[in-house]
Amino acid sequence: MKQYFLFALAIFGFATFSYAQDISDNAIGLRLGDSDGFGAEISYQRALGDNNRLEVDLGWRSGDAFDGFKLAGLYQWVWVLDGDFNWYAGVGGGVGSYSFENNAIDDETFIFAAGDIGIEYNFDFPLQLSLDFRPELGFGDYSDDLDFDIALGVRYRF
Repeated sequence: MKQYFLFALAIFGFATFSYAQDISDNAIGLRLGDSDGFGAEISYQRALGDNNRLEVDLGWRSGDAFDGFKLAGLYQWVWVLDGDFNWYAGVGGGVGSYSFENNAIDDETFIFAAGDIGIEYNFDFPLQLSLDFRPELGFGDYSDDLDFDIALGVRYRF
């Protein structure tokens, strides 16, 4: 048991003190996916240091009975996995508004808290592909639950 604890502690220490070497100053593109229908987001990333960045996403959502938008902001830490592969984790939140097609539910504006974990690949030319998982906890009448957002990101790095 003690060996497993020391092994886990060593892995955590390695992940914490391994710094990313190749995050771009800026990246802009699309983030596609959602858990409740289809969502497309315009995504912008800005490096804040050697291994952290800010991501801002403005997205549109469309489901069976609603349309809406969401604005999310996330602070992310980035670590190198191997070569041009990175993994990242972050926290943040945002605001959104949904408009419902049936009149049984009123339109709603809400806020949410979000986490983020994902993997990305930076090509030799200025293209970045990412796949991330973003759990969101909404605070509002309709959006007061936990939502799991999975998306593919395609960004131009500059």
